[in-house]
Parts: sequence; C-alpha cells; structure tokens
Amino acid sequence: MAEKSFKYVIIGGGVAAGYAAREFAKQGVKPGELAIISKEAVAPYERPALSKAYLFPESPARLPGFHVCVGSGGERLLPEWYTEKGIELILSTEIVKADLSSKTLTSAAGANYKYNVLIIATGSTVIRLSDFGVQGADSKNIFYLREIEDADKLIEAIKAKKNGKAVIVGGGYIGLELAAVMQINNYDVTMVFPEPWCMPRLFTPEIAAFYEGYYAKKGIKIIKGTVAVGFDSNSNGEVTAVKLKDGRSLDADIVVVGVGARPLTTLFKGQVEEGKGGIKTDAFFKTSIPSVYAVGDVVTFPMKMYNDVRRVEHVDHARKSAEHAVKAIFASGEGKTIDEYDYLPYFYSRSFDLSWQFYGDNVGDAVLFGDSDPASAKPKFGSYWVKDGKVVGTFLEGGTPDENKAIAKVAKLQPAASSVDELTKEGIGFACKI
Repeated sequence: MAEKSFKYVIIGGGVAAGYAAREFAKQGVKPGELAIISKEAVAPYERPALSKAYLFPESPARLPGFHVCVGSGGERLLPEWYTEKGIELILSTEIVKADLSSKTLTSAAGANYKYNVLIIATGSTVIRLSDFGVQGADSKNIFYLREIEDADKLIEAIKAKKNGKAVIVGGGYIGLELAAVMQINNYDVTMVFPEPWCMPRLFTPEIAAFYEGYYAKKGIKIIKGTVAVGFDSNSNGEVTAVKLKDGRSLDADIVVVGVGARPLTTLFKGQVEEGKGGIKTDAFFKTSIPSVYAVGDVVTFPMKMYNDVRRVEHVDHARKSAEHAVKAIFASGEGKTIDEYDYLPYFYSRSFDLSWQFYGDNVGDAVLFGDSDPASAKPKFGSYWVKDGKVVGTFLEGGTPDENKAIAKVAKLQPAASSVDELTKEGIGFACKI
C-alpha cells in the first residue's frame, strides 16, 4: 500500500483549499511540505461561477478563467502555480478514512497519506431528493449543482432539450440564480418552493416581493407553499413531469434541485468535537485536536461580533477562514499570536441585471428604503435591520462599489439608529455619512 508523508495536508479541493494554498505560499511553505487532496479532477476554482456565467449561452466562463483566487481580485492560481510552489495537488482522489490519532488519511484506492498538521476543507454536499425517498428522483435530467462536473452535465442537457421547460425546485440562492440562467437560455421556467416567499432565511417579505415581481416580469412562474413529491419519466428514463404535493403536475424537460446542503463531516465523526452541525473550532480554526484545523462550510466557530458560535455557508467565509487558519498555523509554529477571527457576515448574489449585497445580522426590525418597484427601469433599494436602537444588518440592491462599502461599514460599526421614518427617508444616505 503506497504511503506519502507531508508536513501539511489540506483535505478538500474547493475554494477554501485554494485560498489556504495561496496563504501557505505567502507564509513561506517549503517545496514538498504541503499537499491538497481533492476528489475533483481540477485545481481549486471559484465555485460561485457555476450557477452564473458558466451556464451562459454566450461567452460562458470556462477554466482556467475562474481558478482561485480571481473571485476576490487576486492572481489566478493555475495548476502550474502549485507545481512552481512545490505544492502537491493530489486530484481525483477520494479520502474514505481519516484516522486523526495516527495522523493518517486513506484513499478509496488504498493509498495512505500521513501529515503533521491537517486542514479540513471538505465543504458541503447537496441535499438530494432521493435522500427523502422522493419517487422518481433518480430520473435522468434531474440536476444538482455543486461541482464543475455537475455543471457540465447540465450544459449538455440544456443543449439537448433546447428551448424546453425547466422546473427549479427550491427558492434559495441556487433556485434564484438557476431560474435566471435557465431563462437566459430561453427555457420556459417554473420555480417551486414550500416557503411563503423566496430566500426566507435572508429576505423579508418586502425584499422577496421585489425579486418575485422582477422574475415574473421575465416570464418565470413561481409556485409557493408546496413541494415536489414525485417525478414522471419516459421510456428513456428522462424526467417528463414534476408532481407537486398540492396535486398539480408540471411538464419538465429539465429539473434543477437546490434545497440546501449539508457539511461533509462524516470522516471525522467521533474524533473531533462538533456543534450546530459543524466541527467546532476556536477563533483560529483549531479543532479539539491541536494538530487539526477546519475551515469553510464545515466549521462552527466563535462569531466575535455577536458573542455567539455559528456555522456559515458562504464563499466569503471559506476564503477568509482558510487564510486565517494558515496564518494561525505559522504563528503558532513561531510562538507568535495573531488576532482572533472577527468575521462580518456577508452574502451576495447576481442574476439578470440585478446585484445585491448583505452585511451583518438580519434580526430586529427591518426598515425598507428606496425604489423597490419591479417595474422600475433602474430599481435601487435596500433595508436596514434595527435591534436595541442600533443598525445591525444592511442590504442593498443595485448599489455602487462605494455604497456597498458604506453598508458594510454600518453593519460592522452598528451605529445608533435614528427613527424608522428618518432611516426610510435617508435611505442609502444614512450609510454614506457614517
């Protein structure tokens, strides 16, 4: 059985792994000390591209165009970059066993990888309808989007079923972005989700009403308050219809499912402390085992701003937590200290001509401002969340770079709020004067 040893191993080859690799290089990792083990066949890339430009019918994004770290305005790390830095990329390799006591990872092919320090960057996996035993959920042309391989299969189907009918199951990030991109591909699109409005974890009913209205203007049909309970398929096993709980049936040539994700922590169960669905770490991403760190989607970490522990599934946190963990590893090795991770929650999305950003916490009273009429030529609006007399969260659609920086600053500083009427009247002006 083959065995390789490294000083540092990153398990997982997503966004966090790529940003960690860049930080390792900055910190002076020596050739041969670091390996990244990934079940994907390509070097780390910016995953958000898959639900956006990758699926565009014209001028689509393709690798090597969106390898990390272009998503944050950095240098693109092509596969040869890792070679130049002496970082071993071990691709198309699935780890099936992690023995943290002996510091050994074992692949599906039976190879062993030893390490001194491990960074867990396994990310999330999509929740599948087949997990719930939904009838017909294994039909062809039912897609999930997580990896580039998934996106490639979806593109093939889009071309094969040209100008067909698409049903999007789910009303969150993936649902909204995929509904837009399927419409751009000239599909007849219907969205189905059980909640009373889209993106309920983040949007207020008023914010959601704008996006639902805008999508309806684009011809996208939205069915709320029900779920997919089954699928019909033809003699080739291809999906033909989506059966809903309320009794309706929707014709479908393609179905894309986006009903959430779960962190990939199974390999480490019973070996590291867990909490709130993730692997618990300190403010430097060290787990309950001193030689093991965890970053990105899999981590439950101290949220300093809110004196709380949370798990965050977002690319921004994947990037920043990875960089912070690597800085902490090197500081620890040199007997130095660094500041604790102090994260400001940040989410964003782009679809059609729309682009929004959110910062902070969406708790307390929501104050809507601006022009949120879906029929407007250039809608621009936002929301502040006010709790205990302070603005703790901010949202802006259609903001300029400076305005987006201003709302981030507000969410970080949490200034005292004037009256709700004043906030509504001042709108983005309130953020810009802070």
